[in-house]
Amino acid sequence: MNLKPGVGKTTSAVWLAHALHASGLSPLLVDSDPASSALRWSELAGGFPFPVLALPVGDVHRRVNDFLDNRRAVVFDAPQMEDHAQIARGVLRYASDWIIPVTPAPIELDRMAPIDREMDDMQSLRSRPARAAVLLNRTNRPDATRTGPDADAREALTERGFDVLSTHIPRLDLYSQSFGSPVEVKGTAYMDLAEELVNRQDAA
Repeated sequence: MNLKPGVGKTTSAVWLAHALHASGLSPLLVDSDPASSALRWSELAGGFPFPVLALPVGDVHRRVNDFLDNRRAVVFDAPQMEDHAQIARGVLRYASDWIIPVTPAPIELDRMAPIDREMDDMQSLRSRPARAAVLLNRTNRPDATRTGPDADAREALTERGFDVLSTHIPRLDLYSQSFGSPVEVKGTAYMDLAEELVNRQDAA
């Protein structure tokens, strides 16, 4: 989820769904963005090894369970809040984990305040609070750094009360140019992300 388009929501959702599949969790990928980018990606790639459901509706939180079967995980590609707030809020009402991909740049960090307010509002509508976390995306180095914009962004977000995931996604053509292509997820940062999220859920 995020306020704006173009921050890597679809890429993150598709790669994470593949990582969960590779981990044996048999996900359902829900494309709730009216642009249908995740669904189109699946079509161009000749299909994903798990179902992709187009559900760009405001009551998505009421409909998803009708399609679950025995799936052990659901990944949403949520639309940007600024244009499709009702749909995004439906996703937030359903999902137990809210992942906000953020590039470590000042303009992206500045957009976190309205996202934080939106999340606070949605938490009040839930019977159980969701776990919200920031995923540093398109970072400058393959490995975490102790200095520079990646480290500065992590520190700034943590000081503002955001939970920042340990896993980060480096800026690589492997991810940024992958739309429409089959995904080979083994050995990538998204496998680490899937493991971290599963561990967080188990701990909760």
